[in-house]
Amino acid sequence: TFLNIKHLSNFFVDFLYLMLYFKTTYCIIYIDSGTLWKKVGDNMLMGEYHHNIDEKSRLIIPSKFRNELGEKFVITRGLEKCLFVYSYKEWENIINKLSTLPFTKKASRDFTRFFLSGATECVLDKSGRECITSPLVHYAGLTKECVIIGANDRLEIWDEESWNNFFTTNEENFASIAENLFGGE
Repeated sequence: TFLNIKHLSNFFVDFLYLMLYFKTTYCIIYIDSGTLWKKVGDNMLMGEYHHNIDEKSRLIIPSKFRNELGEKFVITRGLEKCLFVYSYKEWENIINKLSTLPFTKKASRDFTRFFLSGATECVLDKSGRECITSPLVHYAGLTKECVIIGANDRLEIWDEESWNNFFTTNEENFASIAENLFGGE
């Protein structure tokens, strides 16, 4: 069922979201964005958690994220020197998108090599830890203290110092970034 909430008051929209949240956790909400309908709230990963990586390159995945990731998930090189962690379902979506890129374009080949060569299928151990391969640990510069963030369809794993530098650098520009992405509306 589709519900056009474009013309409803903010109070009613907030009330509707709360009612849907408490009624069922499997609700999918569609918002009229003009001409296209977009799915909101399905498998969204969010939050920031701090954990240490041990000497065997094992890192605890916060329990909040474990159900979303499922039994098998994929970890690979991300952008800005962090690691991306995808549920297997989301990984299949990424692979499908990559397979549509023309192999005749150098940028396509380069990105695919970079992204897939570091990819590793993972499962959590009994303590909720994943073992990160040495090349990925080296790529992200993971030392001891790590930050795990939810970034909508994926997790990102950062070395704490790198995350703090990224956050500090972009914190002052957050408003202008939002304005550029969303048109200031």
